[in-house]
Amino acid sequence: MKRIPPVLAAVGVCGALLFNQSCGAAPDSTPIKIGALFSVTGPASFLGAPEEKTVRMLVERVNASGGVNGRKLALVVKDTAGSPEKAVSFAKQLIEEDKVLAIIGPSTSGETMQIKALCEENKVPLVSCAAAETIVNPVAKYVFKVPQKDSQAVTWIYRSMKDKRITNIAILSSTEGFGVAGKKQLEDLAKGEGITILVDEVYDKQATDLTDVLTKVKANANVQAVVNWSIVPAQSTVAKNMKQLGLNVPLFQSHGFGNLKYVQQAGVAAEGTLFPAGRLLVVDELPDGHPQKKVLAAYKQDYESRYKEDVSTFGGHGYDALMVVVEALKKAGAPDRDKVRDAIENLQGFVGTAGVFNFSPADHTGLDLDAFAMLTVKGGKFTLYRK
Repeated sequence: MKRIPPVLAAVGVCGALLFNQSCGAAPDSTPIKIGALFSVTGPASFLGAPEEKTVRMLVERVNASGGVNGRKLALVVKDTAGSPEKAVSFAKQLIEEDKVLAIIGPSTSGETMQIKALCEENKVPLVSCAAAETIVNPVAKYVFKVPQKDSQAVTWIYRSMKDKRITNIAILSSTEGFGVAGKKQLEDLAKGEGITILVDEVYDKQATDLTDVLTKVKANANVQAVVNWSIVPAQSTVAKNMKQLGLNVPLFQSHGFGNLKYVQQAGVAAEGTLFPAGRLLVVDELPDGHPQKKVLAAYKQDYESRYKEDVSTFGGHGYDALMVVVEALKKAGAPDRDKVRDAIENLQGFVGTAGVFNFSPADHTGLDLDAFAMLTVKGGKFTLYRK
């Protein structure tokens, strides 16, 4: 009987036991599915469209460099058109049918609040691109967000008012989730910051003319400034209607104003508008040693050269949401929902477009007051506000 050489015998055994750990299982090359809910179309498309474009660009880049832990990413995008009902339906599909590792988005606070419990119940990490602080306050184990906090934005606005010796104001807010959350923060923090609210008006989120609301503001001669807290279309409408009425007091907007399209729609009426935002919109004004400058400059260059449009803070939220998941996945070592959740909660020093993130069990936003700067509109462009 012919004897089989030892080396060939070993190869035969290993071949027969291909999936046995003693010979090493074949690595899993199945793409890792990441779900995304964005308002690509509809009234909130100024938010969702740049988020979707950004995330697609980043996934291509990650996959071209070998993926994460040797596996490619598979992006599953659903266009909610800004509808909370669609957001719930699509979130269920992503969780139950697509079996995604995590969900990024939605674009708006109202949508996020509608799917928050769903993600929590199914133990699916959610990294929202919406800003309302109620998304993470109180903390929910599987829910995170990447835009700065409402309370931080209000603090910046009120302290900037004090620099301008403004104490008596009017606040306007819309009926959608972001507007409701912002209104509460404006009211809750006013007294502590020495601000008196003389007029407090709420308007429909789809309003395209706010002349009646602003006429009430103008009737109060003691109002020194207006704060508007909303998303489209009111951010442009308020500025235009104020100019038409001759309401010549400073206009402060929320951190949701960070898209030049709002300025373009308002035209010259937007000049001088003040709002807190991350530094993406003014990256060219940052010193070379700023910890975010390299990341911001690279993202701005990549996005604008590819899509031939101005970068916005909303696209930046898409950047941060995806890259937070990517960084967590690297640290987790495997596409396990619980391990990725734990990795996000312990992610420290991650440089994103909104700031430097330091998450913790008590803070699922991970950004401090320094993540903001005060910006203004000058010559149709955003620039740092200087006292």
